[in-house]
Amino acid sequence: MKAWMVHDWGEPETMRLEKTAVPAPGPGQVLIKTHAVGLNFYDTLQIQGKYQVKPTLPFSPGGEVGGVVSAVGDRVSRLKPGDRVLSIPFVGGMAEYTLAAEAVTFTIPDTLGFAEAAALPVVYQTSFFALRDRGQLKPGEWLLVHAGASGVGMAAIQLGKAWGARVIATASSAAKLDFCRAQGADHVFNYGTPDWVENVKRLTGGRGADVIYDPAGGDAFDLSTKCIAPLGRLLVVGFASGRIPSIAANRILLKNISIVGVFWGNHIAEHPQYALRTHEELMRMFEAGLLKPVIGAGFPLDKAVDAFREMSSRRLVGKAVIAVAANTLPCQR
Repeated sequence: MKAWMVHDWGEPETMRLEKTAVPAPGPGQVLIKTHAVGLNFYDTLQIQGKYQVKPTLPFSPGGEVGGVVSAVGDRVSRLKPGDRVLSIPFVGGMAEYTLAAEAVTFTIPDTLGFAEAAALPVVYQTSFFALRDRGQLKPGEWLLVHAGASGVGMAAIQLGKAWGARVIATASSAAKLDFCRAQGADHVFNYGTPDWVENVKRLTGGRGADVIYDPAGGDAFDLSTKCIAPLGRLLVVGFASGRIPSIAANRILLKNISIVGVFWGNHIAEHPQYALRTHEELMRMFEAGLLKPVIGAGFPLDKAVDAFREMSSRRLVGKAVIAVAANTLPCQR
């Protein structure tokens, strides 16, 4: 089979497309014929050797896939060959066949295409965990979503609206703000302008946002502490800006706010049934028309490096997806 391989820490350009043996599933594992792979910011960090957990070299990147179960190993009870699935293998997805644990592989309805399936699990599971479990978002509350045109931002906006929140989204351009509106955001602000903090405070009657979803870190985090409501929850989702911020503890005390960590990957490792239960709820919401993964750019497997460049360019809205099988993507470059 063909697979993109990382032999040493570097950049996406240092990967090599190689022919490798098709792996055999071991106990508790399934082998998936890969149709599509979703890209995430952490894929680049893995290639660079900068992610929290370093894969063992050599490895194929790609942490979320859509495809068809080809074979199953011993002690697999829920899945069988021929099942249409999405999976979160952590690594190994940028290959014609992907090996994954049954615990993070789930069946999908016929109404969900493989490209959408590959665009769904990481960002929607992360946002579900962030807003429902960590942020305790309630109907009618003000939700502020930073980087609303990103994959996780898209998911957070859609979930927030589905759960009855009043959603404010920030993004860096007019086109991205339009995208946020299309996902259901009630109000949008450009966080590249100095007045967005005051606009959030004005919009919320001076209180600020009850829940702030921050995958950016840096300045977005710093300024969010100026427009968060009393008893508000500031969700630390990631640091896409490149700067890990800090906060003085007296600011937390004086406003009675909570700074809440969101590390979904660690949570599902410690709670093996969580991902399955969340997937089942996400599929119910998808079939009810409440969620719709948006593929902003699609590339064939041999153009994977171009997909990484598009993702890192900050022009992308929604998700970048790589088609491994033919006729998988509606918008392939």
